[in-house]
Amino acid sequence: MFDDRTDAGERLAAKLESRGFEADIVLGIPRGALPVARPVADALDADLDVVVARKMGAPKNPELALGAVASDGSVWYNEDLIERLGVSDEYLEEIREEEANNAREKADRYRETVGLPDLQGKRVIVVDDGVATGATAMACLRQIRNSGAAFVALAVPVGSPRGIDDLETEADEIIALRTPQSFRAVGQFYRTFGQVSDEEAVGYLEREGTE
Repeated sequence: MFDDRTDAGERLAAKLESRGFEADIVLGIPRGALPVARPVADALDADLDVVVARKMGAPKNPELALGAVASDGSVWYNEDLIERLGVSDEYLEEIREEEANNAREKADRYRETVGLPDLQGKRVIVVDDGVATGATAMACLRQIRNSGAAFVALAVPVGSPRGIDDLETEADEIIALRTPQSFRAVGQFYRTFGQVSDEEAVGYLEREGTE
């Protein structure tokens, strides 16, 4: 169990340091990842920013993710689910455009500049507070790849074995402190797992490194 997201971030940072990881920038997936990503960025003496993606809900069941789309339009589709539900191309395009716009608006709340920082040739570590299906992380990793990063890693305190396996093809390396077979939800591995507000998330971005 992790006490909270900051405790998880500190443990994740220690793991990355022990393995000699270096990064030019750490990107947290808001909002929940920011308390985890801050200790990682501090430990690696890296800049901290955000990468944003939104899940694309199924018709009449928005909680069921057909995939996810990042703020630049980079998209990942759950092809098996889409085929099983018989979802039309028209619906997919409509929901992709809608959620890409939502992702852009969300990203704009966290930074003063438009779009991701320049990632060309950079070493990037993406941090989340955990991986369940991996849909949003998938879209985020694709956006970073499309931005020309030289190396892309995903670092999480905990993830479902299947979610982590599905992400292996999208990252150069994945670091997960725990991948328990008993995984049901990310929150079950935290003693405190409350919502992180936009104001709190921005506070982690603005805070200077403490290392």
